[in-house]
Amino acid sequence: MKEKEIAQLIDHTLLKPFATYADFVQLCEEAKTYQFKMVAINSYPVKQCAKHLASSNVHVGAAIGFPLGQTTIATKVFEVRDAIANGCDEIDYVMNITELKAGNLAYIEQEMQEIVDVCRNHQILVKVILETCYLTDEEKIAVCKIAKRVKPDFVKTSTGFGSAGATLEDVTLMKKTVGDAVAVKAAGGIRTLDDLLAMVEAGASRIGTSAGIAIIEEYRKRHHE
Repeated sequence: MKEKEIAQLIDHTLLKPFATYADFVQLCEEAKTYQFKMVAINSYPVKQCAKHLASSNVHVGAAIGFPLGQTTIATKVFEVRDAIANGCDEIDYVMNITELKAGNLAYIEQEMQEIVDVCRNHQILVKVILETCYLTDEEKIAVCKIAKRVKPDFVKTSTGFGSAGATLEDVTLMKKTVGDAVAVKAAGGIRTLDDLLAMVEAGASRIGTSAGIAIIEEYRKRHHE
């Protein structure tokens, strides 16, 4: 893979609660310099980042119901609409794990459908975060089967705030279940070029990481030698 192809896989991530305005300016400048696909941020700084990235090709992604997913469907839908109004063009939302654990697949489908409908109406890309570290394989498969019907753009492994991040096994399982109907995003704990390449090999076509610069610099060093 070429450097630009790798950079275009990366969602450049800053989700720390103590991030400052200056940190977000730096994030946006880094994303432009390294040509990352997106900045992945909480919904509050969307307006600032959208303004900063207006003249670039870098997307602005808002994290919704973050990081626990423990808000109502109506709350998540409002947050999605608000983030879109503020200038985001991608949404990563955390599904309601409590309802999945209760076996309430109808709720998971309704939540997904309502959020996907809003995003489709605004031509916004949407990703569903499963938080795989808390789920059984059966639960992961159940959500991916729902996604195959509802067709968000991506199913995503993790928030990066759970007890563990993306694993090759989870990416493989998710991709096997959704097939070509939905893409897979791997996030959480991806720190090196080899980590990224392994996730891509397993079926991921987007990578969420705060180590994007280190990964690109590692690529440059490896290909310069």
